Amino acid sequence: MSVPFLDLGAAYHALQTDIDAAVARTLGSGWYIGGPEVASFEQAFAASVDAAHCVGVANGLDALHLALRALGIGPGDEVITASNSYIATLLAISMVGATPVLVEPHERTHNLDPAKIEAAITIRTRALLPTHLYGQPADLNPMLEIAERHGLKLIEDAAQAHGARYKERPVGAYGHVVCWSFYPSKNLGALGDAGAVTTNDAELADRIRTLGNYGSHRRYVNEVRGVNSRLDPVQAAVLGVKLKHLAEWNERRRVTANFYLDALVETNLVLPEVPAWADPCWHLFVVRSPERDRLQAQLAEAGIQTLIHYPIPPHRQQAYADLGYGEGAFPIAERLADEVLSLPIGPHLAREQAELVVEAVRRAAAT
Repeated sequence: MSVPFLDLGAAYHALQTDIDAAVARTLGSGWYIGGPEVASFEQAFAASVDAAHCVGVANGLDALHLALRALGIGPGDEVITASNSYIATLLAISMVGATPVLVEPHERTHNLDPAKIEAAITIRTRALLPTHLYGQPADLNPMLEIAERHGLKLIEDAAQAHGARYKERPVGAYGHVVCWSFYPSKNLGALGDAGAVTTNDAELADRIRTLGNYGSHRRYVNEVRGVNSRLDPVQAAVLGVKLKHLAEWNERRRVTANFYLDALVETNLVLPEVPAWADPCWHLFVVRSPERDRLQAQLAEAGIQTLIHYPIPPHRQQAYADLGYGEGAFPIAERLADEVLSLPIGPHLAREQAELVVEAVRRAAAT
């Protein structure tokens, strides 16, 4: 038996009747931009994360870009983010003309380390942009305190955190604005690109919606230079169906994660560390090994598909060579990039498949 990293087809087939009905309903409605499907999902998703407002956008990168722009961040400004984040976080900062300032993560949680933030703050710093990496919430309260002390905005990249909880509250409304991706592989995934922002700030939500609609509240009246970034009604309808199953499917992920944690504790792998205040949604189950490449090859021979999130840290990407960071500038991010390996996890991973993963990992780790 082979074990896929994530079976997206199984997720569709499990809900096929409801998804097909939602898509057909949308196609028959005549609403192909905006409309009731989008409004309904926005309302339901906002409620699910304890936020007052949700604005659907075209994808997760647009969510970050529009949030930054709506907060007035632009050329000459600096935004602090993690040195091991996915490059989309940096791209959004660059898109508004600001400069990404990288800070190392906590080596055990892989999330932005609050203890390292203040040393990176300058007179040009305007915002903190932590990522809830792998579905584990970042430590937000210290960041909120730092942001308040220095007059900064806190923007959360929650692209991997659907259903995650921080100190018993859902991720979704701690910071000034929270940015989401509904890329198909996410815990709450569309059948294509989709994204959203959530916030408790009504004016900010309105600015983001306006910017994403060509800078317009009213047709042919353009108040600012906006862009076209709107959540597609068909994707909204699909997401509305899946949202009803998110908690159950996240619980399945937790069961698999706990099985891995118990079964792999005596191996030589570094396993995920979950702080007492965190309740991850287990978007990914990421282990570490100094012999990662050998481990991945042996698992592949055993029919176990794994992925690496992410093999090249942003400061070593050609796209950000102009930042001037050389090799060794961020040793924690570089070490993580060399050692991390994501094991199969998902709501439709059978226990028998998880057991095969454990057996294969144990064999590989013992050699």
